[in-house]
Amino acid sequence: MSIGVVIFPGSNCDRDVRWATEGCLGLPTKFLWHETTDLKGLDAVVLPGGFSYGDYLRCGAIARFAPVLQALLGFVDKGGKVLGICNGFQVLTELGLLPGALIRNRDLNFICKSVTLKVSSSRTKWLRNYNVNDQISLPIAHGEGRFHCSNDTLHKLEDTDSIALRYSSNPNGSTSDIAGITNVNGNVLGLMPHPERACDPQLGSIDGRTILKALMDT
Repeated sequence: MSIGVVIFPGSNCDRDVRWATEGCLGLPTKFLWHETTDLKGLDAVVLPGGFSYGDYLRCGAIARFAPVLQALLGFVDKGGKVLGICNGFQVLTELGLLPGALIRNRDLNFICKSVTLKVSSSRTKWLRNYNVNDQISLPIAHGEGRFHCSNDTLHKLEDTDSIALRYSSNPNGSTSDIAGITNVNGNVLGLMPHPERACDPQLGSIDGRTILKALMDT
């Protein structure tokens, strides 16, 4: 069993993710170059934060055409788990694995701070060790992290219990305070906060561990 962390040109949190999953949690992890199409032997894939392909055109808009992501579509169809963090969340929406879009923050500024999040759903394995309305603390670091969707999409997310996390105090103007969502099947999670930066007690919160441990939950 192993985890793959995708590296795009412009990724800057790939090593952070591997440090958290392998160094802190002891989960076997390897890097996946964006041109690979071989996902054999992997149980989970992480799309890390950063600025894939320089975030030209739109965040995640070029990354969605990477060979590794074309392979990822079949991986997800077979039930493989995928976690998209920050830029990785943006990529997942561009790829169509998750609905909605991530746009410029409400005040057009870059936000870097720890935030309090409310667990909105424990339907999936990502958050099954929490109860609805539990609160956790994770850091955010983004300029285009404002989740936006139509009213119809919002109703579908609510009806399928796919809103995973909400901000307790909305920092960026996201629709319905949304910080993270899952697909209907529950094997794909995208979130703007960084769980890999909340795994070491010496650095503050360790609330990110529960989310990352779910990468290998059966």
